[in-house]
Amino acid sequence: MSDAPKVMNGNQRSWRREIVELAALFLAVGLAHLLATLLGHQEPGPVLMVGLGAALIVGAAIHKRLGRRPRRAAPALPVEDDAGSPMVLWRIRMRVMERPGRLATVAGAFGRLGCNILALHIAPTGSSAITPAGCDALDEFVIEAPPGLVLDVLAGALTEAGGHDVVIVPAQVKDLTDPGVQALVLAQRVGADPDRLPEAMAELLRVPRVEWRRPGDTVDEGAKLNTTMVISVNPDRALLIRRPELPFTPTEAARAAALTATARQARYSTPD
Repeated sequence: MSDAPKVMNGNQRSWRREIVELAALFLAVGLAHLLATLLGHQEPGPVLMVGLGAALIVGAAIHKRLGRRPRRAAPALPVEDDAGSPMVLWRIRMRVMERPGRLATVAGAFGRLGCNILALHIAPTGSSAITPAGCDALDEFVIEAPPGLVLDVLAGALTEAGGHDVVIVPAQVKDLTDPGVQALVLAQRVGADPDRLPEAMAELLRVPRVEWRRPGDTVDEGAKLNTTMVISVNPDRALLIRRPELPFTPTEAARAAALTATARQARYSTPD
């Protein structure tokens, strides 16, 4: 039923157009006959008519040629959406209360800001020394976010979603590697060559440099809590690891100790 009026309107438009074209044809013939009558009996009349005809032919040719030229596209308007812009990777850590629906609330906060969660690790804190009252888990996310997102806005949204002590630092693609798989690969590396322990430790804990220290050497006492870690390798040497922007977690400390034990065993074990 809804299509019938559209067909009738189209037929009405076609009939009107044909009537207009037919009227224009009659008008053109009438004007041509009148012009021929007025000028035909005068001496320059034929010459003038030929000139008018030639001018019409030239004008039609020029119009046709100009119509074939490609038209310049209008300048594109600026697009407000950042869908085509490259995303930025961030590593986010915060302390939370383990409650049903908590993760959904945090994910909703990310989604409202146009962020995409690429990796998530949840670790129980288990120590009152590093856990504020009421917080019993440590969540770490690797996300991709729009380049124009203000970090203060992101931190505020996560705090409203239940996060405490939100820390946001730049992330790299290698941060998406599964920690378990990475630990096994690094353990195999130091097992084959214990001298590569500092290099493997830096990769495990995602720090730019690991330094050798001797027992008794001073450590920066003004550093923030859990941002410096000293791991004993043997009675004469230890590894000093600093990460001021992101405190170490108990899980990371356990992984570092296990990696050191692997290197120590490879160094001092004797074949049967």
